Amino acid sequence: VQLQASGGGLVQPGGSLRLSCAASGSIFSINTVGWYRQAPGKQRELVARITSGFSTNYADSVTGRFTISRDDAKNTAYLQMNSLKPEDTAFYYCCADINGGAGHYVYWGQGTQVTVSS
Repeated sequence: VQLQASGGGLVQPGGSLRLSCAASGSIFSINTVGWYRQAPGKQRELVARITSGFSTNYADSVTGRFTISRDDAKNTAYLQMNSLKPEDTAFYYCCADINGGAGHYVYWGQGTQVTVSS
């Protein structure tokens, strides 16, 4: 099983980006999916997560601006980021709890850079 994160880039403050996290391989089911981020000199933090039952929770700093969603038919999760701020600049990682052919594991994607700057 592999996770592929994409959609990062450079955006001006107030702009939007949509990150995708696609899982591939021998997958039976995907449980909770989370997006994390790590800025230079800071610890990795949870941004948002979504359960298999579509329950969501968010970091206080992104509530009301970011939306996590999933499309299980495509084995893909998304993070819609609106009203971006310079402090959202970080490397964003996706993480998924997957039941697959190799067993039940937590997988991490390779990450994608988000830079918010004018």
